[in-house]
Amino acid sequence: MENFYLYFALILSTVFFITKLLNHHNKNLPPSPFSLPIIGHLHLLKLPLHQTLETLSLQYGPILSLKFGSRSILVVSSPSAVEECFTKNDIVFANRPQSIAGDRLSSNSTTLVWAPYGHLWRNLRRVSTIEIFSHISLQKSSIIREEEVYSLLRQLFKVSNIEPQKVDFKYLSSLLVSNIIMRMVAGKPCVGEEFACMDVGKKLLKEFKEAYSSGLSVNICDFLPILRWVGYKGLEKNMVRLQRKRDEAIRRLFEEIKLNNDNIIDVEKMRPLIETLFSLRKYEPEFFSDDVIKSLTLTMFIAGTETTVTTMEWVMSLLLNHPEVLQKVKAEIDSQVGCERLINDLDLAKLPYLRCVINETFRLYPTVPLLLPHCSSADCTVGGFHIPRGTILLVNAWSMHRDPKLWEEPTKFKPERFEEINGEREGFKFIPFGIGRRACPGAGMAMRVMSLALGAFIQCFDWEMVGKEMVDMTSGFGFLMAKTKPLEAVCTPCPSMTSILSQL
Repeated sequence: MENFYLYFALILSTVFFITKLLNHHNKNLPPSPFSLPIIGHLHLLKLPLHQTLETLSLQYGPILSLKFGSRSILVVSSPSAVEECFTKNDIVFANRPQSIAGDRLSSNSTTLVWAPYGHLWRNLRRVSTIEIFSHISLQKSSIIREEEVYSLLRQLFKVSNIEPQKVDFKYLSSLLVSNIIMRMVAGKPCVGEEFACMDVGKKLLKEFKEAYSSGLSVNICDFLPILRWVGYKGLEKNMVRLQRKRDEAIRRLFEEIKLNNDNIIDVEKMRPLIETLFSLRKYEPEFFSDDVIKSLTLTMFIAGTETTVTTMEWVMSLLLNHPEVLQKVKAEIDSQVGCERLINDLDLAKLPYLRCVINETFRLYPTVPLLLPHCSSADCTVGGFHIPRGTILLVNAWSMHRDPKLWEEPTKFKPERFEEINGEREGFKFIPFGIGRRACPGAGMAMRVMSLALGAFIQCFDWEMVGKEMVDMTSGFGFLMAKTKPLEAVCTPCPSMTSILSQL
């Protein structure tokens, strides 16, 4: 039956593609491999996709034109091409391509991630920047980050105080980040401390992750529309079911929070995001609809959890494989914070080497190796090549981050390279959070969460690999560059911190 669908798609689409080819054969398009009728270059794609695209770019150039079924694709993998896309053509590429995920998992593309560039998107960006990611908002939420980090330290100390303890670092990171995000959004943790080390806690966290998984993986139906029409493998139905599950979870959150829209917002207090958004509704009732509040809430859950967890796991894996770097980070924390108190949010500015370690991890293992796709809203030129309207832009950050023309010893873990670089502002060759007007607005919060958590783990515990073999650094094939094998590590309380930890 699946073969029937594919043959049916080929037959019905032939005329369409021939017409498209005739319309574009005279235009100065970027270099491209030989393509097959109907499917284009889909037959060339292998996982992981970012490595396949790098191989093609090395052969055809850093500005590459592909056809994924019915969709035109532009792949860029050089700083100059990226700069041209997001400076001269920034508005042209400010849209997202239409996709099943955008239609079904974001209330018809009304979330901050998928909303078309325009009035709605600008308002969503404004609200998220002011109410969540501004400097003032980040300062207010610091108490939440610190309390959740200290709670996790307390739990770790209880299980490792008698003897060294093997722990699931991925679970610890997921628990921490999910609780931080849930408290910021709804005012309560995802998993209470009393359940964190029990099976019920793991079950609650699993349910949370299943409900708010990204759902951003490549979908063949986006490139061969006929497959969507015939319901290929039930992919769209599965997304519809997932969205219903999300809607029900959000509805329960709304009901649990007792809203009082008559109160004046206390600018000195960190209020849950949902409560704040409902309070703001009286000032802009037309904008703050239930759908908009739901979309902002979902964005926090979906975009703010797995991305941060994935990077934290890569950081610790690299540190365990490079104990000399781990010791250098610990020495910096001991020097700047000491052993008389726990690290806090205000200490992070005094820990530049820790930030270098995180940036170097982003360089080697960018959370989203192919940045979220963009789509051209008009014809434009990139590198002198004609780019038609409706072309999907893919930026291969992974390829640029490992380009030997841009980085000395690009595959080596060398945090020191960022001591001479102003982090995320290093031109267009280092773009872990994207670039342009649709760059990730949560970069500042993500860096604070990771820096505080990792700094606290390293300040309070000694970490070692399980066994004598180095940590497996193999990555999976999903949309996010996650580790194939979850990280396990052995932790032991630092003797100098046991007194502080015992008082938590």
